[in-house]
Amino acid sequence: MFRKIFIGAMACLMLCQCNTLKSDCEALRQREAEIAQEARGDYYIGRRYEIPYTRFWGYMRKPGQSWREAKLVMMDERLCRTPDRGMEPPVPGAVYGTDNNVEYIIKGSYTGKNAYDPSTNQVLPMFRPTSFTVRNRQPGFLFVPSEEYEEERVTLRPSIMPPPQSCAQYR
Repeated sequence: MFRKIFIGAMACLMLCQCNTLKSDCEALRQREAEIAQEARGDYYIGRRYEIPYTRFWGYMRKPGQSWREAKLVMMDERLCRTPDRGMEPPVPGAVYGTDNNVEYIIKGSYTGKNAYDPSTNQVLPMFRPTSFTVRNRQPGFLFVPSEEYEEERVTLRPSIMPPPQSCAQYR
């Protein structure tokens, strides 16, 4: 009896994963088509990714480039402060990171240096912005529609995107 229940549960799980993969692949194909239409230029597209007590800013990519190629970056604010820069916790009444998942057009350049984020134990590239313009306040998913955001740890990474060969069967 237990074996039948186990096999049934595994079959349901496999079917759910296939449906999730199929819907993720369809959404990714649509998004990649939109990205391919982006005007090229000397700017970046950035998505704010805020996790309390971390020092990274979020993900950035060049226009026309897939989110699969995006880099998690630290910001050098010497020339331009990041949007929503304010007092951080534990200051009473501090509000910081309210622009999580907002998409920006960002001008500036990589400094060629890296910085260490002790909260996540990562060495990340430094970017020096010169301007931020809101592109989309509700852009939807970052890497896949089935992604799960958690405030306690970095759960959103380009590696959660299914490889292109996995999506090929759904074309």
